[in-house]
Amino acid sequence: MMLTLAAFVLALGLLIAVHEYGHYRMAVACGVKVLRFSIGFGKPLIRWQPKGSATEFVIAAFPLGGFVKMLDEREAPVADAERHLAFNTQPLRSRVAIVAAGPVANLLLAVVLYAAVNWSGMQLPAPILARPDAGSIAEHAGLFGGERIQRAGFDGGQLQDVESFEDIRWFLTRGALEGQDVRLLVTGPARGTGGDVLLKLSDIDASEANADLFRKIGVVGPFTRPVIGEIVVGAAADKAGLRDGDVVRQVGSVPVVDGQQLRQLIRSSVLNGQAVPAVWKITRAGTELEVTVTPETRQDGALLVGRIGAYVGALPELVTVKYGAADGLWRGMVRTWDVSVLTLRMMGKMVIGEASLKNLSGPLTIADYAGKSAGMGLTQYLLFLALISVSLGVLNLLPLPVLDGGHLMYYLWEGIMGKPVSDAWMERLQRGGVAVLLAMMSIALFNDITRLFG
Repeated sequence: MMLTLAAFVLALGLLIAVHEYGHYRMAVACGVKVLRFSIGFGKPLIRWQPKGSATEFVIAAFPLGGFVKMLDEREAPVADAERHLAFNTQPLRSRVAIVAAGPVANLLLAVVLYAAVNWSGMQLPAPILARPDAGSIAEHAGLFGGERIQRAGFDGGQLQDVESFEDIRWFLTRGALEGQDVRLLVTGPARGTGGDVLLKLSDIDASEANADLFRKIGVVGPFTRPVIGEIVVGAAADKAGLRDGDVVRQVGSVPVVDGQQLRQLIRSSVLNGQAVPAVWKITRAGTELEVTVTPETRQDGALLVGRIGAYVGALPELVTVKYGAADGLWRGMVRTWDVSVLTLRMMGKMVIGEASLKNLSGPLTIADYAGKSAGMGLTQYLLFLALISVSLGVLNLLPLPVLDGGHLMYYLWEGIMGKPVSDAWMERLQRGGVAVLLAMMSIALFNDITRLFG
């Protein structure tokens, strides 16, 4: 709990600070007087003003946001001697630059975070596929499990080298959400030197990005050897005579390819509330053996599932993915662009009803993911920060009047028409923008509660 809270506060504070610092630095560069730089809203907890600076820096009680208060005639009277320092007196290009600098700062932070991960190197699962789920797209495409992906790309486009399972997951995510088929170049025991596989992702309903989507595709996790380990004394595995290091080859009449498939077979070994025994064929120290295993039943939410009281599946094969300075930075820029485009497309689909509103996430889900990613190590936490930074940057560029994108919309009107939006229309649009934003926040919070407590 403490790790989750600390990771969430650190993430939120950093992303807000970077966003507001973008506004602040651009305002100073454009010659605008900044009165206050605040992280959070409400009562100030910490405040300071550097010597010789006109800006008061504040950390406030409620950290769900921040603001940069600039000298502005629309908010308070401005002395004639300082009128040239007011935001509202600046030329249009300067106001556009100041407003856009916040979201741009978040996108630049994402580039830096992705690049830092690329430069430092990552230990990631190798691009080897587990046994596809029965009836999935991967199974229909002829994948069996154990294939190594060499290259991947969208159908009709150029294939790219694949270095880790995460590359595969990203291609599948984009393909499913964008309705594009994904082509794979694979090698494996059943394919000899290689083969070409087309995953028809355009055929599935990908209105919601969740675990069910990957089960439909048939690629849930990387390949793991079907090895038994860490057996609990007195549990089903121990009673059946299984031992650490046993490799499972067959359960009943079903050949076992990998650990994921074996876990699923164990989970589904319950019929009418009773565990169903099965003969397992195993390899132990080079010797073929048969044992009869009767799983125990356990409640998992609304389902009754099988358990054997042992660790099932070895760790996946890992590869080190590391890039040089230029390549790592370029890949960071490409990933930031791809995530930004995918985010915008998903938002667009939600607006027209082609994607579920369940894809919206609020602070509870973000806090949960922050804690989980921090628990998995610095690399995963940095990737989480990069993803949220992109989302924050893109969200603020939406043309909602209360967001940065709304102000840019006003300036676009001013640039085209030669005059600013009237105060009356400004007030109406602000009220509408607040209503839309509150609705989005309510839906996101409802989704949070449903995910975490439903």
